[in-house]
Amino acid sequence: MRGKRLLQTLKLYTILTSTKRTKYLKEKGIWGAIGENCNIMSRTVPLYAKLIKLGNNVRIASNVTFVTHDVTHVMLNDNPNLNGEKFKEKIGCIEIQDNVFIGTGTIILYGVRIGSNVIIGAGSLINKDIPPNSVVGGVPARIISTFNEYLEKRRTEDIYTDEIKPRNEMISDEAAEWCWKKFYKSHDEK
Repeated sequence: MRGKRLLQTLKLYTILTSTKRTKYLKEKGIWGAIGENCNIMSRTVPLYAKLIKLGNNVRIASNVTFVTHDVTHVMLNDNPNLNGEKFKEKIGCIEIQDNVFIGTGTIILYGVRIGSNVIIGAGSLINKDIPPNSVVGGVPARIISTFNEYLEKRRTEDIYTDEIKPRNEMISDEAAEWCWKKFYKSHDEK
């Protein structure tokens, strides 16, 4: 990491909340575009961040990697079997449209467009376009369900009450007990 990008990354480490980090990235114009109501957990500025555009209401969990380049040219240029033939670094854009959640540990390669209303599961590899209204996951990612099917499942799930919901990034003893009961019940039914 060099110069300006290193300084930007160091600054991100001093900003305690993801909301404030996202605001900093947007105000400084570090990424190609960041829409309204976005949240970026990462404290690292991706290489060639100007090649990444986010629509509105995009949530990016921790440890998401944006790959805007391919450095195979270094290996090719040093390959004695290619008789001095020279290759340039490949670079490319990443576009993420509106209403997207990207789970932790996901890797997104250049040349990819992620459509609106998309949920990407943790640890996925996104190496091709994701159509709108999809839920995807895996390596490489594949469609798991439609966005509407996911919404219907969420609407019918057993969920904790407002009295025990997590607050200030903390979970109460009552909420933990509720979660463990639900966990054991689901595993005992298998």
